[in-house]
Amino acid sequence: MSRPPVLHPLAVRIAHWLNAFAIACMISSGWGIYNASPIFPFRFASWMTLGGWLGGSIAWHFAAMWLLVANGLFYLLYGALSGHFRRHLLPVRAGEVWRDAGQALRFQLPHQPGVYNAVQKLLYWAVILLGILVVLSGLALWKPVQLDWLADLFGGFDFARKVHFAAMAGIAAFVVVHLALVAIVPRTLIPMFTGGHDKKANAS
Repeated sequence: MSRPPVLHPLAVRIAHWLNAFAIACMISSGWGIYNASPIFPFRFASWMTLGGWLGGSIAWHFAAMWLLVANGLFYLLYGALSGHFRRHLLPVRAGEVWRDAGQALRFQLPHQPGVYNAVQKLLYWAVILLGILVVLSGLALWKPVQLDWLADLFGGFDFARKVHFAAMAGIAAFVVVHLALVAIVPRTLIPMFTGGHDKKANAS
């Protein structure tokens, strides 16, 4: 018998950890930029920000942005061309999402390594869409004159800031839920480093 297939291919693992690093940098540097000109009546503690000052936070934010864009494009292309999305993230059915969400809230949702439940599928598609939204709104903020059509699409510069903040907040919420699930089922973490193997898959 040949070795069973890996749970997480190398390309998925690389994209996962690069995204984790880029998102952490973007969130913390974004909070530093936000603090320089808040749009809501609160600020983030300085220890939660990256960059030390406005210019430093902007430098970190742009560096992480390009990493996130490049890695995101790689992941989207790989997921579509390799069949990863079709095999693991589709289909997403409303009835299954409702059922799995109810089981998760009762802490009764079974977990099989390498298999995404309906709630996970929905959350992954949601965070992909939020990633696209945060990049587009960020471009509108970066080049509001050159990309005036994009800024107008978001309702102008000021509203684009709110959209950008809301999208990043959604990504941050996803990260919190993701880490909570890892804490609840810690055995899922090691395969994201090693790849793991699907022991239930029998080779012919």
